[in-house]
Amino acid sequence: MQTRQEALRKLKKSRFRSSFHLKDKDFRYIEEKGMDTVRRHARDMIRKNLAPAVIPNDGKQTPMKGHPVFIARHATGTCCRSCLYKWYRVQQNTELTEEQQEKIVNLIMAWIEEEVLEHNRKEFAGVDM
Repeated sequence: MQTRQEALRKLKKSRFRSSFHLKDKDFRYIEEKGMDTVRRHARDMIRKNLAPAVIPNDGKQTPMKGHPVFIARHATGTCCRSCLYKWYRVQQNTELTEEQQEKIVNLIMAWIEEEVLEHNRKEFAGVDM
């Protein structure tokens, strides 16, 4: 089984997955709400629209904008059960376990944390000392 870092490296090689990045409004949202709140939102989203065995609108349940977790889900291939199977071989039509859900949330949060670090690095590089 691959680690989070191995998964993130693999995703960066995909032209489509690597094209997703957080925008300024996403960074402001994270700063205002905090990472704990964003993690809580990720858990709720995964539990409600990825964990069930049958998802009526699979492939269309994750918007492309509006919340940092939405962007992260597309970037990490955790946006729908089809992508979850393609990237991680998680069987479709079976309910995700609590452990699987937590692994997905951890991957999403690792991606978001990398985005925040890169954003902060770029902001710091532009500051005159």
